[in-house]
Amino acid sequence: MHASIIVKILGILLMLFSALGNLPPLLVSFIYADGMASVFTDSLFFIFSIGFLMWISTIRSKAELGTRDGFLVVTLFWAVLGTAGSLPFILSSAVELSITDAVFESLSGLTTTGATVISGLDELPKSILFYRQQLQWLGGMGIIVLAMALLPMLGIGGMQLYRAESPGPVKDNKLVPRLAETAKALWYIYLTLTVVCALAYWIVGMDLFDAISHSFTTVAIGGFSTHDASLGYFDNAAVDMVAIIFMFIAGVNFALHFTAWQRRKIGHYLSDPEFQFYAFILALVSVLTVSVLYFSDIYSSLFEATIKGVFQVVSMATTTGFATADFNSWPLFLPYVLLYAAIIGACAGSTGGGMKVIRILLIFKQGFREVQRLIHPRAVIPIKLGGQRVSDRIVESVWGFFAVYVMAFMVMLLALLATGLDIITAFSAVGACINNLGPGLANVAVTYEHLPSAAKWILCFAMLLGRLEIFTLLVLFTPMFWKR
Repeated sequence: MHASIIVKILGILLMLFSALGNLPPLLVSFIYADGMASVFTDSLFFIFSIGFLMWISTIRSKAELGTRDGFLVVTLFWAVLGTAGSLPFILSSAVELSITDAVFESLSGLTTTGATVISGLDELPKSILFYRQQLQWLGGMGIIVLAMALLPMLGIGGMQLYRAESPGPVKDNKLVPRLAETAKALWYIYLTLTVVCALAYWIVGMDLFDAISHSFTTVAIGGFSTHDASLGYFDNAAVDMVAIIFMFIAGVNFALHFTAWQRRKIGHYLSDPEFQFYAFILALVSVLTVSVLYFSDIYSSLFEATIKGVFQVVSMATTTGFATADFNSWPLFLPYVLLYAAIIGACAGSTGGGMKVIRILLIFKQGFREVQRLIHPRAVIPIKLGGQRVSDRIVESVWGFFAVYVMAFMVMLLALLATGLDIITAFSAVGACINNLGPGLANVAVTYEHLPSAAKWILCFAMLLGRLEIFTLLVLFTPMFWKR
């Protein structure tokens, strides 16, 4: 374990975060003269100073990060920056949040969960609203991915960070040979999608501030909004359709976007088995939802039922968490269908949360293989994706992930019940936070502000688990990790 290198990297990340996180909302504060400038200047100075002291004290440390170092840095990155991001909420008199609520809001933003403890968004200063949106945008691709482009210049290897930051069955697939180039490619695509999304929102009727703010949280699959009514505030079908398109795109593996950009072709999307399954799930749940809404007379016209239904399906299934309707009041089983779709989540390598479509597909294929083995006990039946055989090691890791996911879910569910929450609120809150979804059911359908402080800290842990895809965080709690 290289403690000095870990401190050095965290110092660099804090300095980077202090600038990227506070300078844009500071500019917004000056533009709108909302009186919040001192909040962001104080936050900038404080966070940068801590990061600078950490960096300067270890400036001469040079070493290649090991696997354990990578896991520790990534986990500390989300925990430390999530805590540092709470400072503007603590300092601002406009929101008046406790330390617990401020950390919850910051972590929810940075992990792109979208669960909020703030109400009355329409009356908040523009800079605070922008800061919330920007937190999700920075967390969507991960500041650490951007930092990996800088680490080679500082004599620090970043491969272990890449592996720890990108857990899952396809984590070692680099887009281009050099890691720094991979980080840059991802950020170029991410930035381009954000700009195009903002322009689209602006063209269909949003003002410039709302267009930019919502493009951040749409592409990041975050779900924060500048209005209490979320995108329902605009009551505009064109806005809903723009959101649907970009939520769908952001839920796709960014490696496919990179290939499309590099080759100037889009045919590979249709041949990708994860993309096919992702589109199939969204289509199936959309047809079911729209049918129930229309035939239950929830909406008078088929067009309205389609727009509202498809929007909510894509928003929930990609774990974005935007809303244009009170889906909690829809016919009983629909909210649970949407919550289960969020558990499946988006594609691996996207900005979305959930278990990831590729894992669900592999679990389905493995289950079907076991059924076939009952009929043909001696048969050798390989699992294939896109014509390529999947190794048993990958299948085992997926089942291991699923087992740990279920156990973590149940433990946190019991912990929330112990704080006094009812079963529906507790179940949906854990599901919404561990899958980085945001809105839940019952008492957490709108905000989480009325939950006990103990419940909020449990859900903070759930958000970190979801963002780090379980193993990256839980590995730190094993004795083997700390042995030399």
